[in-house]
Amino acid sequence: MRDVRSCYIHIPFCNKICSYCDFCKIFYNEEIVDKYLDELEIEINDSYQGEVLDTIYIGGGTPSSLNNKQLNKLFSIINKLNKSKDIEFTIECNFDSIDYSKLDLFKSYGINRISFGLESIGKNNLEILDRDIDKNKVIDIINYCNKIGINNINVDLMYAIKNESIDDLIRDLEFIKSLNITHVSTYSLILEEHTKLYIEGYKYIDEEIDRKMYDLICDYLSDFDHYEISNFSKNSTYRSKHNMCYWKNLEYYGFGLGSSGYEGNIRYSKTRSITKYLNHDYMMDNSLEFLKTKDKINYEIILNLRTSDGINLESFKDKYSNDLDYYYKYDNLVDEGLLKLEDNRLFIPNDLWYISNSVIVKLLEGEVNG
Repeated sequence: MRDVRSCYIHIPFCNKICSYCDFCKIFYNEEIVDKYLDELEIEINDSYQGEVLDTIYIGGGTPSSLNNKQLNKLFSIINKLNKSKDIEFTIECNFDSIDYSKLDLFKSYGINRISFGLESIGKNNLEILDRDIDKNKVIDIINYCNKIGINNINVDLMYAIKNESIDDLIRDLEFIKSLNITHVSTYSLILEEHTKLYIEGYKYIDEEIDRKMYDLICDYLSDFDHYEISNFSKNSTYRSKHNMCYWKNLEYYGFGLGSSGYEGNIRYSKTRSITKYLNHDYMMDNSLEFLKTKDKINYEIILNLRTSDGINLESFKDKYSNDLDYYYKYDNLVDEGLLKLEDNRLFIPNDLWYISNSVIVKLLEGEVNG
């Protein structure tokens, strides 16, 4: 039975392709954007079943690369979706493609959360990442967002970049903390195939330095609510409701090129080929994952344990008819301090989040009933 309350919409266009980015993206072309929006409208009309949505997230790519006419077209399509009265409505932006008129347009269509790709203000980092950042524009744009009432603002921070020093990271963190924002998402640089950095043979920094940088970020943002391994909110009110949908293993639509979704018993990914997409061929080949109960349980464990909330054991039993320890033994991990059991929640202590993957693997290795 379906229970879809969230929607992700992918806008793949960018004015510039960053060296590290493996998301589905295409250089901005006005004619192709117009055709894409027409096709996106067809896809949504054919697939959306009228549910009231609690979150809508417009990601990319760089949605703010679209011109104002195209953004009006995009929002006229999205306006066909039923929105709850307290919806979280997010759009991603880059500072080099945003201005007051676009922010005013966002406000007029009900956008109440913006996620900005900042990444860094350091010259070395920006050169490696192929990005341009004007600190004064960053301050100006964020101030304007707050002025017009878009007060829920995230900025992305990327770290663990070659030749980045601890002082460099501190400078980025101090700049971010000086901004009037409500959320910070952090990312250790990951090398993905087919990116410029990967092709050029870029190497990771030492893992010990990576860990030191992660710990520094956690310390610097200690006055924020560290509610997920890589995410910090001003307080619990400003947690990303859309991303919490993913981490709670809830269902969501995925619309647009390269998007993913989860509906009923199926997880799916859309094609990354613009040619196929514009010819109404939306699904990626062999992307449909038909989930059995045990598959859903495994997703539940892996995703829930990314958060400070962890696994709510009462909710888990309501959902899957058995206690978690019917499927997986975990007492030994609690005894070892790798997991914590408190208020009927099972979670990874914050100081072990850096090694969370290994903790989750240990839990999944304790399978009792398949």
